Amino acid sequence: MFQTRIGRLRFLPVMTFGLSMALFSACEPSNVGGLPEEVTVNLPSEGAIDEALASITEEEIREHTQVLASDEFGGRGPSSRGEELTIQYLTEQSAALGLEPAGEEGTWVQEVPVVAITADPDMTLTINGGSGPATFEYGSEFVAGTPRVVERVGFEGSEMVFVGYGAVAPEFGWDDYAEVDVSGKTVIVLVNDPGFATQDPDLFKGNAMTYYGRWTYKYEEGARQGAAAVLIVHETAPAAYGWATVENGWTGTQFNLVAEDNNMDRVAAEGWITLETAESIFEMAGLDYQELKARAQVPGFEAVSLGDLTASLEITNTIERSSSKNFLARIPGTTRPDEVVIYMGHWDHFGMDITLEGDQVYNGAVDNASGVATILEIAEAFTLLDPGPERTVVFWGTTLEEQGLLGSAYYAENPVYPLHKTAAAINIDALPITGATHDYTIIGFGNSGLDEYAVRANAPIDRTVKPNPEPEKGSFYRSDHFPLAKQGVPAHYGSAGHDNIEHGEEWSRAQSDAWTAENYHQVTDEYSAGWDLGGAMQDVFVWFRIGLELAYSNAFPTWNEGTEFKAIRDAMMGG
Repeated sequence: MFQTRIGRLRFLPVMTFGLSMALFSACEPSNVGGLPEEVTVNLPSEGAIDEALASITEEEIREHTQVLASDEFGGRGPSSRGEELTIQYLTEQSAALGLEPAGEEGTWVQEVPVVAITADPDMTLTINGGSGPATFEYGSEFVAGTPRVVERVGFEGSEMVFVGYGAVAPEFGWDDYAEVDVSGKTVIVLVNDPGFATQDPDLFKGNAMTYYGRWTYKYEEGARQGAAAVLIVHETAPAAYGWATVENGWTGTQFNLVAEDNNMDRVAAEGWITLETAESIFEMAGLDYQELKARAQVPGFEAVSLGDLTASLEITNTIERSSSKNFLARIPGTTRPDEVVIYMGHWDHFGMDITLEGDQVYNGAVDNASGVATILEIAEAFTLLDPGPERTVVFWGTTLEEQGLLGSAYYAENPVYPLHKTAAAINIDALPITGATHDYTIIGFGNSGLDEYAVRANAPIDRTVKPNPEPEKGSFYRSDHFPLAKQGVPAHYGSAGHDNIEHGEEWSRAQSDAWTAENYHQVTDEYSAGWDLGGAMQDVFVWFRIGLELAYSNAFPTWNEGTEFKAIRDAMMGG
């Protein structure tokens, strides 16, 4: 039934693949040190590529996905039996394909040391002062945890301050912490950027989220400012997901990488509060949340004290030091084995929650068993190419993505392969399941020369490449390629767009929104034989073609002018 083959998707002849030097000169400028003066691309014959593509089937993607997303794998929680089964499966499949171990010391893995911190859910957020006191319930009204590796942490009588978006962005002339000392205080911040709220293209990047809008940044900046706690107000539109996603992601065991100071330089409590909780707290102080939110969107905003309100919270932890594993396999390069092209996708999900009634397994079928299944299929296709790739091609299953991109962050800080020799990374995070499309969306469109690779790869199947229609969601900062990008490595992250061939755009958007609301990070993200993987098979063709061109080329794609990563990459490459 499921015998769709990538090989049936035709592409342009090898010698007329559209590799214009004009495009390459835009992507790989010769004035940056360490880059080749002349770009060459030595692809295998059309017949060899056809044969490789024919090995990629929908049936096998489904089979791998079903196994990885089965209840037996227990939701693939890091440092669990599910992890053991996942690594074993990836090892067996990779060895059967003839891939080589690409991890540390000749193994298939890179150990990622982490600390697992499980907070006692019997905690309450207490607010005193104003018209209070008031207490708020963990889970339904707020969530909180600590990155500090301590058994008990908390604060009592901490003054409260509203700091707007909590951003210090000199390039945008913006400083929400100007003229305020929040040392030891509890700060309340808004999610996303002021540009999203106002739709003003002159504020930050307008509707497109910057890193200043990400929740991770809010906590980082709060720590730099000396705050005791940072509480982010959840609203579905600017966060891009509902409260259930926050609650599921923040309750239960949390994983962190560990610094030498046991993360004591981070805020004592990181958390979220619901919109209703925020409105109640502001009302206790005699303030109007919506009014202050509007003020925070105006340049020159100054932080607002919540009067005599104070916050108290105590977090009791169970701490377990452990490790998880990045999985790494490779095909060694034939002529430049020291240069690397990476396919990546996270194997982990949320494991199990035994406190739930009924289904307790977060299977993570779409997110991201499907992506890992795809990487296995692409790896198989590369093994069939003759001649083999000129560069080493690495197939990387990352861990701890759901815990804040920790596995990829650890690799980015401790790379197995030098980052200055890494040409690019292609991130695969969740296959589309609603059918074939006329378009392909690039998350982070306009950031790098990799966009041109995607244009060329989509051309043979008549798909139009488009920018992300929802840049406000900050998706570029929410998946595993981002830690590599922060270190300067160009990364591609894209997937089928919404222009559905059979049903149209409106239907496609409705399906996507419904799936996100009902299944994203829920126990209901399970495999279904009813998925329409037409768009997924188009995507696999594109991802394969992008990696193919990179693997048989001497080009090093670069970041475009104006991106925050260009200077890092240029310095890395000796420019």
